[in-house]
Amino acid sequence: HSAFNTVLMLKAQKVNARMIDLSGWNEPEPLPFDAMIEKHLSHAQPANELLIVTGYTHCEEGLMQTFDRGYSEMTFAKIATHLHAREAIIHKEYHLSSADPGVVGADCVLPIGRTNYDVADQLSNLGMEAIHPKAARGLRRQQIPLRIKNAFEPEHTGTLITQDYKNTRPCVEIIAGRKDVVGIEVFDQEMLGTPEYDIEISRLLNQLKLYTINKDADANTITYYVTGNRKMINRAVRLIEEQYPLAVVDLHNISVVSAIGSDMKVRGILAKTVAALSNASINIMALHQSVRQVEIQCIVAEEDYDAAIKALHAQLIEEENHGTVIRAA
Repeated sequence: HSAFNTVLMLKAQKVNARMIDLSGWNEPEPLPFDAMIEKHLSHAQPANELLIVTGYTHCEEGLMQTFDRGYSEMTFAKIATHLHAREAIIHKEYHLSSADPGVVGADCVLPIGRTNYDVADQLSNLGMEAIHPKAARGLRRQQIPLRIKNAFEPEHTGTLITQDYKNTRPCVEIIAGRKDVVGIEVFDQEMLGTPEYDIEISRLLNQLKLYTINKDADANTITYYVTGNRKMINRAVRLIEEQYPLAVVDLHNISVVSAIGSDMKVRGILAKTVAALSNASINIMALHQSVRQVEIQCIVAEEDYDAAIKALHAQLIEEENHGTVIRAA
């Protein structure tokens, strides 16, 4: 109905608009996703007409079931790749910013001018999607730039996301995180030298539809940082204890707070991160930094989430004096 009414309003303003109905209500049988897009956009002329397309695509794969709330972004990305778009633009209710303005304050955050698909994936891993990762995959493979714009500031150029971009000035670009996380800590002195231990537990968590944000391990302990249904988390504990009767399994309510950037190869960045949290009297329960240096993840207590976000933003972004935007597009 929204698409149909939008076309009527545009036509009333003498705009050459046309509705593309992908809802499938009059299809004799569901088509594969690609075939549905091909069928309905085969004669599209976006240079000469404004196409208004339904976000939901009825297809054989079951778009809602497969992609959940990302279904409209999947349609969007599929159309962009089908038409070989020069650029794909998503309008959000706020800029892609250096942190959540609701936590840090709107006067403290900065829009991100440019970043890459790797950073977008790091945000998706924390549940803060600039775009659904599977939608981004199609754009990335065809090297179609993605622009995130603030719908309420149409004159702002927004955030341009490309495959190969790296900030010319290595720095932290975004402080992000998630606080509805549970650490499943498995301690078993029989674990050492048994690689299938991790494989079996990871498979179990996946079967229970628990999403693993990260994990860490030492000789006798593996901790999985997961999100999902609490009932399924408790079930996972029972099944792990049944499968490994000598194991001690503990649960921890934690938050994951991350410093993310397209290039964070800055001498002393890890020490600066730890110092920021220490100075805010926040205990770091675990710490992760990969050799690639695009993200530092700090595991803190659930109740320390907001304070940790503010402390890292103040130390790693606000003190850098980026101006009005972090790397203008």
